[in-house]
Amino acid sequence: MEIWKRRLQSLRIEEIIFLVFLIPSILITLRANWYFYTSPVERSVKIEGGIWRILVTLLLMVIFYWYLWFRPEKRIFKFIREVAPFIFAIAIYTNLHDTIHFVNPNDVHFQLNAIDEWMFGVSPTVWAEKFYSPWLTDWLSFAYMNYFWITVILVMYMYYKKEDRQFRTVMLTMMLCYYGGYLLYILFPAAPPRLALADQYTINIFKGTSLISDSARKVVNISSSSARGAFPSLHCTITFLTLGMAWRFHKLLFWVFLPIGISLIVATVYLRHHYIIDIYAGLFLVTLVWYLTPKIDIWWRAYQVKRGIISKSPPVFGVCEKVS
Repeated sequence: MEIWKRRLQSLRIEEIIFLVFLIPSILITLRANWYFYTSPVERSVKIEGGIWRILVTLLLMVIFYWYLWFRPEKRIFKFIREVAPFIFAIAIYTNLHDTIHFVNPNDVHFQLNAIDEWMFGVSPTVWAEKFYSPWLTDWLSFAYMNYFWITVILVMYMYYKKEDRQFRTVMLTMMLCYYGGYLLYILFPAAPPRLALADQYTINIFKGTSLISDSARKVVNISSSSARGAFPSLHCTITFLTLGMAWRFHKLLFWVFLPIGISLIVATVYLRHHYIIDIYAGLFLVTLVWYLTPKIDIWWRAYQVKRGIISKSPPVFGVCEKVS
C-alpha cells in the first residue's frame, strides 16, 4: 500500500486530475449508454461509441502509468509523458461533453439566453442571421474547427525549440482549463442555442455552403437529449489561452493565430454553438486558471519535495525530475 501511495504522490497535477475525472466519466458514459439502449426510438451513435472510447482510454492509461512507474527512463516515454495528459483530457471531453444531462438534468440554457437578451436587447445568435452568407459560414466553420490545431502548433513549436518551461506552462494551464470547464459543464448544464432556440431561427445558415461547413456541422451534431456542453465555451477558453501564451512567448505566432482566433470567437455565436455569456465565462476561466496554475504547481512540488519524491528545484513549468 505504501508503495502505491508513493507512486500516486509522484504524479504531476494533470495526471492526478485525469484519474479523478476518469471514474465519473466511466459511470456517466455507462448511464448514457443504458438510456439509449433502453430507448425504443432515440439513438446517439456518438454516445454509444463512448464505451469503446473509454476502453481504449483505459488501455492507454494502463500502458502510460506502467511506463511512468516502471520504465520512466525510456527516451520516447519522456515525450509521451508531456503529451499524454492532453490526449486523456480530450478523451474525457468527448464523453463528458455529450453526457452531462444524464448527471445533472437542471438545464440553464434559457437562463443563459435571458442574460444575453438582458445585455444586448436581442438574442445574439438570432440577430446574427442578418449577416448570413455561404462564404462567411464556410470561413467561420473552418475557423471553428481549427482551434485545436493552433494550440498544437504552439506547443509543438515550443517542444521543437526545447523550450521546456514554456511548454510546461502552456500544457499545465491548458489541462486545468479543460478540467475546470468540465466541472462547470456539470454544474451548469446548457444546450447550445442551435438546439435550445431552434424554433426562433428563420434561416438555414448551412444552405449553399461547401463541404467544410457540412463537416463542421456533422462534428457537433449530437442528440438534443444529450448536448449540454455550452457553458463555458471551451473553444473560446483554449483560444484565449493559446493567443495569450503566444503573445507571452512567441509574438510572431500570435499575429499568425489572431485572425483564426477572432474568427473562431465570432463563429461560436454565428454558428449558434454558444451564448455570449459562454464566451465571457471562458475568458473568466482562463484568467482564473492562468493566475492559479503557478500557485498550484508551487504547492504540489513543495509537497513532493517534503515527501522526498523529487529533489528541491525551481517550481513551475519545467521538466520534472526523475521519480525516486
